[in-house]
Amino acid sequence: MQTTSSTPQPRIVLPARRLVLLASVASLGAAVLFGGPGVETYFPFTSSASAQVSAEHAARPTGFADIVERVKPAVIGVRVKSEAVSQREQMQFNSEDLPPGSSLEQFLRRFGMPGMPNMPRGRQFSMAQGSGFFISADGYAVTNNHVVERGKSIEIQADDGKTYSAKVVGTDPKTDLALLKVDGRNDFPFVKLGDKQPRIGDWVIAVGNPFGLGGTVTAGIVSARGRDIGAGPYDDFIQIDAPVNRGNSGGPTFDVDGNVIGVNTAIFSPNGGSIGIGFAIPSETVKTVVAQLKDHGAVTRGWIGVQIQPVTADVADSLGLKNAQGALVAEAQSDSPAAKAGIVSGDVITSVNGEAVKDARDLAKKIGALAPGATANLAVLHQGSEKTVSVTLGDYPRDQQARRGGDSDTSGRSESHLGLTLAPAGSVAGSGGKGVVVTAVDPDGPAAERGFKTGDVILEVAGKAVSSPAEVRTALNDARSGGKRTVLMRVKSGEATKFVALPLGRA
Repeated sequence: MQTTSSTPQPRIVLPARRLVLLASVASLGAAVLFGGPGVETYFPFTSSASAQVSAEHAARPTGFADIVERVKPAVIGVRVKSEAVSQREQMQFNSEDLPPGSSLEQFLRRFGMPGMPNMPRGRQFSMAQGSGFFISADGYAVTNNHVVERGKSIEIQADDGKTYSAKVVGTDPKTDLALLKVDGRNDFPFVKLGDKQPRIGDWVIAVGNPFGLGGTVTAGIVSARGRDIGAGPYDDFIQIDAPVNRGNSGGPTFDVDGNVIGVNTAIFSPNGGSIGIGFAIPSETVKTVVAQLKDHGAVTRGWIGVQIQPVTADVADSLGLKNAQGALVAEAQSDSPAAKAGIVSGDVITSVNGEAVKDARDLAKKIGALAPGATANLAVLHQGSEKTVSVTLGDYPRDQQARRGGDSDTSGRSESHLGLTLAPAGSVAGSGGKGVVVTAVDPDGPAAERGFKTGDVILEVAGKAVSSPAEVRTALNDARSGGKRTVLMRVKSGEATKFVALPLGRA
């Protein structure tokens, strides 16, 4: 039996930067974000509004020592012993090995990922480290799922240097959160999850153990909210610029009142170190997930069974919508709650229980926040008319691995103004019997710019089912004659179905 003690390669690599999950190996660490300069700078103002802003700034502390002294004891290091993956079991993450159109395939296309380093043969163990924080005096603590997901044993190191064994109460991979429990004491120092959403520009502070340097304090501001970095279906990250590094995963981000506003989980970086772009899971998400993990050991989410996509400006124009908002239904799964309620492809869901849906991600969050079995009233735009649909939510099913379809080089009818070569799907092996298959794509054409690739199957054009290149051309001409500048196509790509808006141009 061997034990390894080395820092792994960053999980995600960009061409010029990396998205790095912040857990590291072989050095115990905990981090927290917190921000604010030590010295205030004041500028002369003339208006009364400016004077009020100056007065508010003057009320801010010139340092954060008192706050750090209060919250720092609740921050912990999380040390995880796990069995390393053998050389035979290693998986090289390559976009060619993934189902086309899958979320992971899209993520890798966008960010890239290196192969995992070679590892010695035989049974191995490694020690990984991350961060966390107590949320109750009786020993409940929050960290990231990716810190503990392969752990054989877990121990935490408190701020006073004492170590304790911990057990995993539950994990939620979709939000990358985990809840731990440390027994034996009822007087652990703890911090509170904040109720108030931070504003862009608010100060934040990080307190933790980057690279095993315990008790490190860094400061910065909230750089952005609502970031989608492709990590999962419920991405809604707070972007911060307080320096966080390896070992910070699972550590809290604090506001100037000492409340936790987020849990650190990833950074963009060219070399694995901080460049001032970090991401934290918002406290409102943490509250919801932790409550279910504590009560049930797992998270259940509402599910309606639709494939959705954003309503872009082109899509809105194609559907005659005034505003590019809402969630476009690419497909309602057979026998799903949505299908039973009468929702079909081409519908746009604009609100849930009276709350406006900004985009597809917002719809996923709103539905996921509801319990299975609950009834949701959805406002739907169906073929130009608004209606309200009541849907009884199902339980979110486990993800299924998509089967990969084969490409084809069968030639067919060319739609040169779109940059597509088409053939009836029934004439191309493996393409199914419905629709028109794309057999070639001009890399410089408008279709390529919008993501078309060989093997995609066009099912509908402007709401009309098509089964031959001639029917595609007729539908395009009809849309053009009707004054449309763009046309909406329903396309099957791999196992996913989506809508794509293409500019019509000239025939």
